[in-house]
Amino acid sequence: MQYRRLGRSGTKVSEISLGSWLTYGGSVGRETAISCVHRAYDIGINFFDTANVYHRGAAETVLGEALKGLPRTSYVLATKAFWPMGDGPNDRGLSRKHIIEQCNLSLQRLGVDYVDLFQCHRYDPETPLDETLRAMDDLIRQGKVLYAGVSEWSAVQIDDALHTADQRGFDRIVSNQPQYSMLERYIEKDILPLCEREGVGQVVWSPLAQGMLTGKYKRGQNAPEGSRAATASTSQIIGRLMTDENFTKVEQLQEVANRNEISLAQLALAWILRQKNVSSAIIGASRPEQVDENAKASDVTLSVADLEHIETILA
Repeated sequence: MQYRRLGRSGTKVSEISLGSWLTYGGSVGRETAISCVHRAYDIGINFFDTANVYHRGAAETVLGEALKGLPRTSYVLATKAFWPMGDGPNDRGLSRKHIIEQCNLSLQRLGVDYVDLFQCHRYDPETPLDETLRAMDDLIRQGKVLYAGVSEWSAVQIDDALHTADQRGFDRIVSNQPQYSMLERYIEKDILPLCEREGVGQVVWSPLAQGMLTGKYKRGQNAPEGSRAATASTSQIIGRLMTDENFTKVEQLQEVANRNEISLAQLALAWILRQKNVSSAIIGASRPEQVDENAKASDVTLSVADLEHIETILA
Protein backbone atom coordinates (compact mmCIF):
# COMPACT_ATOMS: atom_id res chain seq x y z
CA MET A 1 0.00 0.00 0.00
CA GLN A 2 1.22 3.46 -0.94
CA TYR A 3 0.41 6.59 1.07
CA ARG A 4 -0.22 10.23 0.21
CA ARG A 5 -0.64 13.44 2.17
CA LEU A 6 -4.17 14.44 3.05
CA GLY A 7 -4.20 17.65 1.03
CA ARG A 8 -1.49 20.03 2.20
CA SER A 9 -1.53 18.53 5.71
CA GLY A 10 1.26 16.37 7.04
CA THR A 11 -1.03 13.40 7.71
CA LYS A 12 -0.53 10.41 5.41
CA VAL A 13 -3.48 8.33 4.22
CA SER A 14 -3.56 5.13 2.20
CA GLU A 15 -4.20 5.59 -1.51
CA ILE A 16 -7.10 3.18 -1.16
CA SER A 17 -9.49 3.82 1.72
CA LEU A 18 -12.51 1.89 2.97
CA GLY A 19 -15.94 3.49 3.14
CA SER A 20 -19.25 2.40 4.64
CA TRP A 21 -21.97 4.01 2.51
CA LEU A 22 -24.72 1.52 1.51
CA THR A 23 -22.86 -1.31 3.23
CA TYR A 24 -21.95 -1.38 6.91
CA GLY A 25 -24.85 -1.12 9.29
CA GLY A 26 -27.16 -2.00 6.40
CA SER A 27 -26.87 -4.54 3.58
CA VAL A 28 -23.65 -6.07 4.93
CA GLY A 29 -23.88 -8.01 8.19
CA ARG A 30 -21.98 -6.89 11.27
CA GLU A 31 -19.48 -9.76 11.34
CA THR A 32 -18.73 -9.46 7.62
CA ALA A 33 -18.29 -5.69 7.96
CA ILE A 34 -15.83 -6.16 10.82
CA SER A 35 -13.93 -8.75 8.77
CA CYS A 36 -13.64 -6.31 5.87
CA VAL A 37 -12.32 -3.55 8.13
CA HIS A 38 -9.79 -5.87 9.76
CA ARG A 39 -8.63 -7.18 6.38
CA ALA A 40 -8.19 -3.62 5.12
CA TYR A 41 -6.17 -2.70 8.19
CA ASP A 42 -4.00 -5.82 7.86
CA ILE A 43 -2.99 -5.01 4.28
CA GLY A 44 -2.09 -1.40 5.04
CA ILE A 45 -5.29 0.59 4.54
CA ASN A 46 -5.22 3.18 7.31
CA PHE A 47 -8.04 5.49 6.18
CA PHE A 48 -11.68 4.70 7.05
CA ASP A 49 -14.58 6.91 5.99
CA THR A 50 -18.16 7.02 7.26
CA ALA A 51 -20.95 9.52 8.01
CA ASN A 52 -23.60 10.02 10.64
CA VAL A 53 -26.38 9.68 8.07
CA TYR A 54 -25.28 6.25 6.81
CA HIS A 55 -28.10 4.08 8.13
CA ARG A 56 -28.81 6.78 10.74
CA GLY A 57 -25.67 6.12 12.77
CA ALA A 58 -25.52 2.33 12.36
CA ALA A 59 -22.51 2.50 10.02
CA GLU A 60 -20.56 4.56 12.56
CA THR A 61 -21.44 2.09 15.31
CA VAL A 62 -20.26 -0.93 13.31
CA LEU A 63 -17.08 0.84 12.18
CA GLY A 64 -16.37 1.81 15.78
CA GLU A 65 -16.75 -1.81 16.87
CA ALA A 66 -14.41 -2.94 14.09
CA LEU A 67 -11.71 -0.44 15.03
CA LYS A 68 -11.99 -1.05 18.77
CA GLY A 69 -8.75 -2.47 20.13
CA LEU A 70 -6.60 -1.14 17.29
CA PRO A 71 -4.04 1.53 18.24
CA ARG A 72 -5.83 4.87 17.74
CA THR A 73 -2.69 6.43 16.30
CA SER A 74 -2.48 3.78 13.57
CA TYR A 75 -5.52 4.79 11.52
CA VAL A 76 -7.18 7.90 10.12
CA LEU A 77 -10.91 8.14 10.79
CA ALA A 78 -13.32 10.40 8.89
CA THR A 79 -17.01 11.15 9.33
CA LYS A 80 -19.48 13.83 8.20
CA ALA A 81 -22.52 15.90 9.08
CA PHE A 82 -25.21 17.77 7.14
CA TRP A 83 -28.10 15.48 6.18
CA PRO A 84 -31.19 15.13 8.41
CA MET A 85 -30.75 13.01 11.52
CA GLY A 86 -34.21 13.71 12.89
CA ASP A 87 -37.50 15.43 12.14
CA GLY A 88 -36.79 18.72 13.93
CA PRO A 89 -35.89 21.96 12.13
CA ASN A 90 -32.39 21.92 13.65
CA ASP A 91 -31.68 18.24 12.94
CA ARG A 92 -29.96 19.04 9.65
CA GLY A 93 -27.63 21.48 7.92
CA LEU A 94 -24.39 23.13 8.98
CA SER A 95 -25.49 25.41 11.79
CA ARG A 96 -23.22 25.62 14.81
CA LYS A 97 -25.85 23.74 16.81
CA HIS A 98 -26.12 20.84 14.38
CA ILE A 99 -22.37 20.52 13.75
CA ILE A 100 -21.40 20.46 17.43
CA GLU A 101 -24.21 18.11 18.44
CA GLN A 102 -23.61 15.69 15.57
CA CYS A 103 -19.86 15.62 16.10
CA ASN A 104 -20.39 14.65 19.74
CA LEU A 105 -22.90 11.95 18.79
CA SER A 106 -20.55 10.58 16.12
CA LEU A 107 -17.73 10.34 18.65
CA GLN A 108 -20.02 8.36 20.95
CA ARG A 109 -21.06 5.93 18.21
CA LEU A 110 -17.49 5.49 16.98
CA GLY A 111 -16.18 5.06 20.52
CA VAL A 112 -13.28 7.50 20.09
CA ASP A 113 -12.19 10.78 21.63
CA TYR A 114 -11.55 12.46 18.28
CA VAL A 115 -11.94 12.02 14.54
CA ASP A 116 -9.08 12.86 12.21
CA LEU A 117 -11.30 14.38 9.52
CA PHE A 118 -14.76 15.93 10.04
CA GLN A 119 -16.48 16.83 6.78
CA CYS A 120 -19.38 19.08 5.81
CA HIS A 121 -21.38 16.54 3.82
CA ARG A 122 -22.90 19.18 1.51
CA TYR A 123 -22.98 22.98 1.32
CA ASP A 124 -25.66 24.66 3.43
CA PRO A 125 -27.02 27.85 1.82
CA GLU A 126 -29.18 28.54 4.89
CA THR A 127 -26.24 28.96 7.29
CA PRO A 128 -23.63 31.74 7.08
CA LEU A 129 -20.36 30.25 5.91
CA ASP A 130 -18.41 31.87 8.74
CA GLU A 131 -20.72 30.23 11.31
CA THR A 132 -20.03 26.80 9.83
CA LEU A 133 -16.28 27.36 9.62
CA ARG A 134 -16.08 28.76 13.16
CA ALA A 135 -17.89 25.71 14.53
CA MET A 136 -15.46 23.43 12.70
CA ASP A 137 -12.51 25.49 13.94
CA ASP A 138 -13.79 25.30 17.52
CA LEU A 139 -13.98 21.50 17.29
CA ILE A 140 -10.38 21.48 16.09
CA ARG A 141 -9.29 23.70 18.97
CA GLN A 142 -11.13 21.43 21.42
CA GLY A 143 -9.22 18.42 20.08
CA LYS A 144 -12.35 16.59 18.95
CA VAL A 145 -11.41 17.04 15.28
CA LEU A 146 -7.94 17.23 13.76
CA TYR A 147 -8.82 18.43 10.25
CA ALA A 148 -11.85 19.92 8.51
CA GLY A 149 -13.07 18.88 5.08
CA VAL A 150 -16.06 19.18 2.77
CA SER A 151 -17.93 16.88 0.42
CA GLU A 152 -19.43 17.76 -2.96
CA TRP A 153 -18.80 21.49 -2.67
CA SER A 154 -18.40 23.48 -5.87
CA ALA A 155 -15.18 25.27 -6.77
CA VAL A 156 -16.75 28.62 -5.84
CA GLN A 157 -17.88 27.29 -2.45
CA ILE A 158 -14.45 25.80 -1.72
CA ASP A 159 -12.75 29.03 -2.75
CA ASP A 160 -15.09 31.06 -0.51
CA ALA A 161 -14.36 28.73 2.42
CA LEU A 162 -10.61 29.11 1.99
CA HIS A 163 -10.75 32.89 1.78
CA THR A 164 -13.11 33.15 4.76
CA ALA A 165 -10.84 30.92 6.84
CA ASP A 166 -7.84 33.05 5.94
CA GLN A 167 -9.65 36.26 6.81
CA ARG A 168 -10.98 34.99 10.15
CA GLY A 169 -7.92 33.02 11.21
CA PHE A 170 -9.71 29.65 11.09
CA ASP A 171 -8.06 26.35 10.17
CA ARG A 172 -8.41 25.77 6.42
CA ILE A 173 -10.21 22.78 4.99
CA VAL A 174 -7.72 20.15 3.84
CA SER A 175 -9.93 17.95 1.68
CA ASN A 176 -12.96 17.67 -0.57
CA GLN A 177 -14.90 14.45 -1.10
CA PRO A 178 -16.39 14.43 -4.61
CA GLN A 179 -17.67 11.69 -6.85
CA TYR A 180 -14.99 10.89 -9.42
CA SER A 181 -14.50 8.02 -11.81
CA MET A 182 -13.87 7.27 -15.46
CA LEU A 183 -17.61 7.84 -15.99
CA GLU A 184 -18.02 10.90 -13.69
CA ARG A 185 -15.37 13.55 -14.43
CA TYR A 186 -17.00 16.88 -13.61
CA ILE A 187 -14.35 17.85 -11.03
CA GLU A 188 -11.63 18.07 -13.69
CA LYS A 189 -12.96 21.36 -15.09
CA ASP A 190 -12.58 23.74 -12.14
CA ILE A 191 -12.45 21.88 -8.81
CA LEU A 192 -9.17 20.06 -9.45
CA PRO A 193 -7.27 23.14 -10.70
CA LEU A 194 -8.42 25.19 -7.69
CA CYS A 195 -7.65 22.44 -5.19
CA GLU A 196 -4.24 21.72 -6.68
CA ARG A 197 -3.34 25.39 -6.29
CA GLU A 198 -4.72 25.68 -2.75
CA GLY A 199 -3.58 22.34 -1.34
CA VAL A 200 -7.01 20.76 -0.88
CA GLY A 201 -6.82 17.00 -1.50
CA GLN A 202 -9.56 14.93 -3.10
CA VAL A 203 -10.93 11.92 -1.22
CA VAL A 204 -13.05 10.52 -4.01
CA TRP A 205 -16.14 8.36 -3.63
CA SER A 206 -17.63 5.91 -6.14
CA PRO A 207 -14.34 5.49 -8.06
CA LEU A 208 -15.81 2.32 -9.57
CA ALA A 209 -19.00 4.08 -10.70
CA GLN A 210 -21.28 2.08 -8.42
CA GLY A 211 -19.87 -1.17 -9.81
CA MET A 212 -20.06 -0.35 -13.52
CA LEU A 213 -16.25 -0.33 -13.61
CA THR A 214 -15.90 -3.77 -12.06
CA GLY A 215 -17.20 -5.54 -15.16
CA LYS A 216 -19.91 -7.42 -13.27
CA TYR A 217 -22.72 -5.76 -15.25
CA LYS A 218 -23.04 -6.99 -18.83
CA ARG A 219 -24.93 -5.45 -21.72
CA GLY A 220 -28.31 -7.16 -22.20
CA GLN A 221 -27.94 -9.39 -19.12
CA ASN A 222 -29.75 -9.30 -15.81
CA ALA A 223 -27.80 -7.80 -12.93
CA PRO A 224 -26.16 -10.38 -10.63
CA GLU A 225 -28.29 -11.33 -7.64
CA GLY A 226 -27.44 -9.23 -4.60
CA SER A 227 -25.72 -6.50 -6.63
CA ARG A 228 -26.70 -2.83 -6.31
CA ALA A 229 -28.43 -2.91 -9.69
CA ALA A 230 -30.55 -5.84 -8.53
CA THR A 231 -31.46 -4.25 -5.19
CA ALA A 232 -34.53 -2.01 -5.13
CA SER A 233 -33.08 0.56 -2.74
CA THR A 234 -29.96 1.16 -4.85
CA SER A 235 -30.97 0.22 -8.40
CA GLN A 236 -31.75 3.81 -9.38
CA ILE A 237 -28.28 4.96 -8.28
CA ILE A 238 -26.51 2.57 -10.63
CA GLY A 239 -29.28 2.45 -13.24
CA ARG A 240 -28.53 5.89 -14.69
CA LEU A 241 -24.98 4.75 -15.49
CA MET A 242 -26.06 1.60 -17.32
CA THR A 243 -26.30 3.18 -20.78
CA ASP A 244 -25.23 1.73 -24.12
CA GLU A 245 -22.51 4.36 -24.35
CA ASN A 246 -21.08 3.40 -20.96
CA PHE A 247 -21.28 -0.31 -21.70
CA THR A 248 -19.22 0.32 -24.84
CA LYS A 249 -16.63 2.21 -22.80
CA VAL A 250 -16.49 -0.55 -20.18
CA GLU A 251 -16.02 -3.24 -22.83
CA GLN A 252 -13.10 -1.34 -24.37
CA LEU A 253 -11.59 -0.59 -20.95
CA GLN A 254 -11.74 -4.28 -20.12
CA GLU A 255 -9.46 -4.93 -23.10
CA VAL A 256 -6.92 -2.44 -21.67
CA ALA A 257 -7.11 -4.17 -18.29
CA ASN A 258 -6.63 -7.59 -19.88
CA ARG A 259 -3.58 -6.37 -21.77
CA ASN A 260 -2.06 -5.19 -18.49
CA GLU A 261 -3.07 -8.40 -16.69
CA ILE A 262 -5.07 -6.53 -14.06
CA SER A 263 -8.76 -6.41 -13.23
CA LEU A 264 -11.02 -3.70 -14.62
CA ALA A 265 -11.51 -2.37 -11.08
CA GLN A 266 -7.75 -2.10 -10.58
CA LEU A 267 -7.47 -0.25 -13.89
CA ALA A 268 -10.20 2.19 -12.85
CA LEU A 269 -8.60 2.86 -9.46
CA ALA A 270 -5.10 3.25 -10.91
CA TRP A 271 -6.54 5.75 -13.41
CA ILE A 272 -8.00 7.75 -10.49
CA LEU A 273 -4.65 7.72 -8.69
CA ARG A 274 -2.89 9.20 -11.72
CA GLN A 275 -4.17 12.52 -10.39
CA LYS A 276 -1.66 13.88 -7.88
CA ASN A 277 -4.39 15.93 -6.21
CA VAL A 278 -6.24 12.74 -5.24
CA SER A 279 -5.28 11.85 -1.68
CA SER A 280 -7.30 8.63 -1.58
CA ALA A 281 -9.98 6.66 -3.44
CA ILE A 282 -12.75 5.23 -1.26
CA ILE A 283 -13.86 1.70 -2.01
CA GLY A 284 -16.81 -0.21 -0.64
CA ALA A 285 -16.58 -3.90 0.13
CA SER A 286 -19.05 -6.59 1.10
CA ARG A 287 -16.37 -9.29 1.31
CA PRO A 288 -12.74 -9.22 2.51
CA GLU A 289 -11.68 -10.57 -0.89
CA GLN A 290 -12.94 -7.39 -2.53
CA VAL A 291 -10.69 -5.37 -0.26
CA ASP A 292 -7.68 -7.46 -1.29
CA GLU A 293 -8.45 -7.14 -4.99
CA ASN A 294 -9.03 -3.39 -5.03
CA ALA A 295 -6.13 -2.53 -2.74
CA LYS A 296 -3.71 -3.94 -5.31
CA ALA A 297 -4.44 -0.91 -7.50
CA SER A 298 -2.10 1.09 -5.27
CA ASP A 299 0.82 -0.75 -6.88
CA VAL A 300 -0.37 -0.29 -10.48
CA THR A 301 1.23 2.39 -12.66
CA LEU A 302 -0.32 2.97 -16.06
CA SER A 303 1.91 3.82 -18.99
CA VAL A 304 1.57 7.02 -21.00
CA ALA A 305 0.34 4.95 -23.92
CA ASP A 306 -2.34 3.31 -21.77
CA LEU A 307 -3.48 6.67 -20.39
CA GLU A 308 -3.74 8.10 -23.90
CA HIS A 309 -5.71 5.05 -25.07
CA ILE A 310 -8.05 5.32 -22.08
CA GLU A 311 -8.63 8.99 -22.83
CA THR A 312 -9.59 8.07 -26.38
CA ILE A 313 -12.08 5.52 -25.06
CA LEU A 314 -13.62 7.94 -22.57
CA ALA A 315 -13.72 11.01 -24.81
